[in-house]
Amino acid sequence: MDDSPIERDAPGIGRPAERRVRADAQRNLVTLLQAAKEVFAERGVDAPVRDIADRAGVGVGTVYRHFPRRPDLIAAVFRQELDTCADAADALAAEHPPFEAFAIWMRRFVDLAATKHGLAQALHSGDPAFEALPAHREQRLRPAFRRLFEAAAAAGTIRSEIEADEFLNAAASLCMSARDGRTEAAQRMVATLVNGLRYGPDEDAHRSAEPEHRPS
Repeated sequence: MDDSPIERDAPGIGRPAERRVRADAQRNLVTLLQAAKEVFAERGVDAPVRDIADRAGVGVGTVYRHFPRRPDLIAAVFRQELDTCADAADALAAEHPPFEAFAIWMRRFVDLAATKHGLAQALHSGDPAFEALPAHREQRLRPAFRRLFEAAAAAGTIRSEIEADEFLNAAASLCMSARDGRTEAAQRMVATLVNGLRYGPDEDAHRSAEPEHRPS
């Protein structure tokens, strides 16, 4: 990728070219953030910037031009992952039945938790770059979750007495073990929690009252 500064055309001239430049710049930024996410997962948030640049196929100067400080890059990585997870909700709702869309999204939520835990030390450092992230998470992630949860409830595919927020908080607690790319245990536990929503309290009582049949 060319590391030279982007020159703007004169007003009214070359607007298609300007749009292409902006689109290319956005793709390059996404590639850079993905590379940073992978390198941070493999080597920690203190990994050399050169490693991130090499993974993204750009020069080190490009990294610093976008993100003058390391906390800026870390915050951008988490923000992109959060936005990607939130944006997936509507796409999944359009492509799958309500419960399936909800279950798939919860798997993405576990992956997001793994990214967050990998960046936890930096995110909790008190650096000003991270101050806006909690509010951004509430504005983007929780509404996306609620749309899927409430759609599944309206379709009658999950039990209605469970509150959306209490379920999300329980799932977040189960994600504590998801870090460094190791999400298998958390995925299993969250999947169990999700599947438990399919059974109402009457069914639970009936199941517990059923005699256990053991092979003789």
